[in-house]
Amino acid sequence: MAIKNLADKDYIETNRLIIREMKQSDYAALCRIMCDEDVMHAAYGSAFNQEEVQGWLNRHLERYKKFGFGLWAVVLKKTNEMIGQCGLTWQRWREQEVLEIGYLFQKAYWHNGYATEAAIACKEYAFLVLDTSVVYSIIRDTHTASQKVALRNGMKIIDKDSKIFRNINMNFYLYAVERKN
Repeated sequence: MAIKNLADKDYIETNRLIIREMKQSDYAALCRIMCDEDVMHAAYGSAFNQEEVQGWLNRHLERYKKFGFGLWAVVLKKTNEMIGQCGLTWQRWREQEVLEIGYLFQKAYWHNGYATEAAIACKEYAFLVLDTSVVYSIIRDTHTASQKVALRNGMKIIDKDSKIFRNINMNFYLYAVERKN
């Protein structure tokens, strides 16, 4: 993994991917992910509409300003296409805020190792750049593909809980990995 500077903005480069801040021009690519019922059902219960996608994008643009990170665009080097999003966000787990690695990818790019590659890079970014000692992933109990990504990222289940999200009661696992000093 390499962390580089591009027009005064950091980005992460892996063997096959560029991971960078999303921008408004990524909206159509984001819709291909978040308006797809198959992609969104496992994590969120149903697809987002275009208005919800814009709200999602706006929240991440604000997170960049407030925290310096959020979910980032994952761009395939070979084609310069945004194929997913992966990054770091503060999420509530029970009574605390945890630094979570989250990821969502276009269905056409599933089962190619891109989510794992991006998630590992985001973990390294959190440890090396943000100097955090632990990162988490909150994953729905039925979302086995995301659970496998977390395991390949060195994470283990440390807790489970349920939450109501989008009017659906969902069960989640809390995965974690600590920095090795």
